[in-house]
Amino acid sequence: MGKDVAPGSFNPRDRGRYRRKVQRCLDTLARMLSDGSFSFPRKHIGLEVELNLVDEAMRPSMSNAAVLDTLDDPLFTTELSQHNIELNVPPRPLDGDSALRLEQDLHAHLDKARAKAGQAGSLIAPIGILPTLRQEHFDQKWLTNSARYSLLNDQILASRGEQTLLSLEGSGLAGKPPERLRSFADSILPEAACTSVQLHLQVAPEEFAAHWNAAQCLAGVQVALGANSPFLLGKALWHETRIPLFLQATDTRPEELKNQGVRPRVWFGERWITSIFDLFEENVRYFPGLLPETDDEDPMEALESGEVPKLTELRLHNGTVWRWNRPVYDVVDGKPHLRVENRVLPAGPTVVDMMANAAFFYGAQRALAEQERPVWTQMSFQAAEENLYTGARNGFDARLYWPGVGWVPPDELVLRVLLPLARQGLRDSDVSTDVADRYLGVIERRCIARRSGSTWQRESVVRAQERGLDRDSALVAMLRDYLQLAEAGEPVHEWPVA
Repeated sequence: MGKDVAPGSFNPRDRGRYRRKVQRCLDTLARMLSDGSFSFPRKHIGLEVELNLVDEAMRPSMSNAAVLDTLDDPLFTTELSQHNIELNVPPRPLDGDSALRLEQDLHAHLDKARAKAGQAGSLIAPIGILPTLRQEHFDQKWLTNSARYSLLNDQILASRGEQTLLSLEGSGLAGKPPERLRSFADSILPEAACTSVQLHLQVAPEEFAAHWNAAQCLAGVQVALGANSPFLLGKALWHETRIPLFLQATDTRPEELKNQGVRPRVWFGERWITSIFDLFEENVRYFPGLLPETDDEDPMEALESGEVPKLTELRLHNGTVWRWNRPVYDVVDGKPHLRVENRVLPAGPTVVDMMANAAFFYGAQRALAEQERPVWTQMSFQAAEENLYTGARNGFDARLYWPGVGWVPPDELVLRVLLPLARQGLRDSDVSTDVADRYLGVIERRCIARRSGSTWQRESVVRAQERGLDRDSALVAMLRDYLQLAEAGEPVHEWPVA
């Protein structure tokens, strides 16, 4: 997804060549699915964590080049803004005690990142949106020095033909009216404010549709439980402001195209699917290429000669359609496989919180995918989409729809319905009881306390302002406490409010 591209601009001939090549890749994928060309020896998981860099004053530190140079670790890479880096954890099996080892590895990687960032004068902040971001941090000069990011910025802005508009109304702080944000940016850097955890699950082709549909059903619950992005540009907005912010920051549509019903590139989708092919085919049919670069491979000829096709253009195109649950085609050690990439969750607050979110997702997804009467046959696709936005806006105060239950708060839905399913799903995936108890126990106690990263942030800022701090100073004080508690490692439902 993060493949770099050659610097320079694209001409109409490039776009025509790219369109034909993407269609050729799509035809090749269809042949591979029909012929059973995919490897699936064992279910593997993967995880990516996007991180913020801040200075001692808690402001964004535009130092990712220096930090990455000091780290000198291929698991860490750039992200869109100079105040971001990304950690890509090597994939591993889901079963047994693998998750416990993953937790240990995450601690080790983040401890190393903190130490090396400190040498460059920066601190690591695992949080959904850095609350101390200001308008000046969206200036185009802060784009990471990469041809891919520059071209992506230029192509999105050229497609839209106007500045990025950020227009949001939030869920009010305790006893306060909702706050509103209306701001413009001359780059796509507001996207860089959205730092996430991306969960990958390798699945067999015949199981993909059920797992993707299940992931769509869970998206609203995930963001309600895991919300950690309540502040943007000094305003208290949605509990998980990443969801609308990402949509607006990368929108290629001016108002007229929105009014015509043209689909956004940050997309929940519009229907349940029967095959992974449905998603790739929609991407090709609905979205023009943003980075129309081609290689010399003929994927169909490669397949017919016994080679594994790279499908380079299809994968590059897929990386510029930001579905909340994205299909992934990849080749590892010469073998092709398919993955569901879950993209709804924010980074942080702690390693154990991120692991708990992952275990809940993998377990519940497996159980829902294998139900005799799938839940997506009992609810509309639009209801699942509405759950996503309602959960993101209101967090634990949301009312989500679930078949057989009706409209219910997310904590009640999880405690009554989804936690038992998640436990069963982990058991069916041969995950150890110790793993299930540790991480699902965190989810259970979070629901009982009704305390997410977002609720903690909001309460902390309210308390700070009651002590006489202005909003800006309150956000700085809150973030300073947040980083100390995040590094200490206790799950967020146990965090005190100063």
